[in-house]
Amino acid sequence: MLIDSHAHLDDERFDKDRDTLIKSLKENGIDLVINPGSDVLSSIKSVSLSEQYENIYAAVGVHPHSAKEMDESTIEVLKSFTGREKVVAIGEIGLDYYYDNSPRDIQRQRFKEQLDLAKEVDLPAIIHSRDAAQETFDILKEAQDGSLKGVLHCYSGSVEMALEYIRLGFYISLGGPVTFKNAKMPKEVAKAVPLDRLLVETDSPYLTPEPNRGKRNEPIYVRYVAGTIAEIREIPFEEVATKTSENAKRLFRIK
Repeated sequence: MLIDSHAHLDDERFDKDRDTLIKSLKENGIDLVINPGSDVLSSIKSVSLSEQYENIYAAVGVHPHSAKEMDESTIEVLKSFTGREKVVAIGEIGLDYYYDNSPRDIQRQRFKEQLDLAKEVDLPAIIHSRDAAQETFDILKEAQDGSLKGVLHCYSGSVEMALEYIRLGFYISLGGPVTFKNAKMPKEVAKAVPLDRLLVETDSPYLTPEPNRGKRNEPIYVRYVAGTIAEIREIPFEEVATKTSENAKRLFRIK
């Protein structure tokens, strides 16, 4: 059984078949799914899904795209959800300098505030970083006081930085891009990262792995991610599935 450590099943692209899809996950080899929020509304939807379905767990947070929409009350709203039994992380949060949908100074400010929240409520953080590798690392390093835990979701950086993140106490999660033929960096990371620090994800409905690229991504496709990692590392698929699931349960404290 596999754990999809990052999927957005609250997305409107699942509106027509969400219930059927979620109920079919077990029979398709998916034990659990972590569903992060990307703004307050999607965080609320994520919590609702986690309370409706046994195999869905929630994270609450504001994505850097929506950082400009945060105000003084947002952190308290997010905090109000963290006492729920199945809210297991703050996320996804971070920096995105590719689209710059929010001003960079606002992204940095809101990222730091949500990291402070993660430490305050003792939950791991799910980190988004795009075209902001060094700054993301610098902020996390500054915030790390020994209590901060988390994962770099759909990691796209270098092997060297991945190992620095691991030394800082973080996990690395790989998604669909590791299956792409020309994705040299993710494949190098898949080989180099210690197996006890690796997670797998789909980021559904985005970043669909081969051989289904171009279709809507779904949690069941996480098996292609795990299968590619197994091939790269030259180890059995079952070992990747078992280890990454153990890692996800450890990070998110799921019994």
